Amino acid sequence: MTHPYQTLRDLLRHAVTRFMTEGLFFGHGSSSAYDEAAYLILHTLKLPLDKLDPFLDARLLPEEIAAVLAIIDRRTSERLPAAYLTNEAWLTDYRFYVDQRVIVPRSYIAELIPEHFQPWIGDAWNVHNVLELCTGSGCLAIMLADAFPNAHVDAVDLSIDALDVAKRNVEDYQLEKRIHLIQSDLYNKVPAKKYDLIVSNPPYVNITAMSSLPAEYRHEPHMALAGGKDGMDLVRRIVKEAKHRLTAKGLLIVEIGNEFAHAETAFHDLGLTWLSTSAGDASVFLLTADQL
Repeated sequence: MTHPYQTLRDLLRHAVTRFMTEGLFFGHGSSSAYDEAAYLILHTLKLPLDKLDPFLDARLLPEEIAAVLAIIDRRTSERLPAAYLTNEAWLTDYRFYVDQRVIVPRSYIAELIPEHFQPWIGDAWNVHNVLELCTGSGCLAIMLADAFPNAHVDAVDLSIDALDVAKRNVEDYQLEKRIHLIQSDLYNKVPAKKYDLIVSNPPYVNITAMSSLPAEYRHEPHMALAGGKDGMDLVRRIVKEAKHRLTAKGLLIVEIGNEFAHAETAFHDLGLTWLSTSAGDASVFLLTADQL
């Protein structure tokens, strides 16, 4: 097959046009057709992901062009999230292995971890036990272990497949001695001890929203997204049991995405504290042990 493409610039223009024409959805790391096209091309050509301009007019080998066109075609025709095509996802500055056994990592909690949830936690070194529920790929557990150097992290998921992915990421970051992966339905098989911090980014998409998700999201595990009629099925269980699992000054931090109204309705009597993220003040809530 002959084609007019010779340079990276040619392929970038082609990819952006195809992505825009096909109406792809960008919600798994990239925010635009241009950013996603640049990422897929640079990754496929094994070039630095932060250096596009120096290579724009480089002439490519026929096999390089073919490889790029193939991944552009898969992204367009299969509507697979880019992370599943490259088997990698980035969360802040952290790189993680992913495949279709887990959802693509994305979390507003990840923005808060490097700041150690200040001012709610005074000294990161005084956090000794952390529980992360619904760990998926293990991304937040790894970030938590990095942020709280004295902490042991128990990371829980119901999916054995997800825990296999998490295990790979934990090993990649050499945190096997500090992160314990547990196959459990939330707290059921969690050790009987108290935690200074419980964190969760659980399935929270309500049933109406689930029915209208873009095609890209339908490649992700259903159980990692669906939160029941109002999105709060697992969140209610997490909140209810947390009082028995937190230390006297412990914190519960939960992400609920776009389900602010449903969360306020479900927990109106608790007085949720909403934390500020890039999405505003309505995606992540905090409760203290005293409030529970």
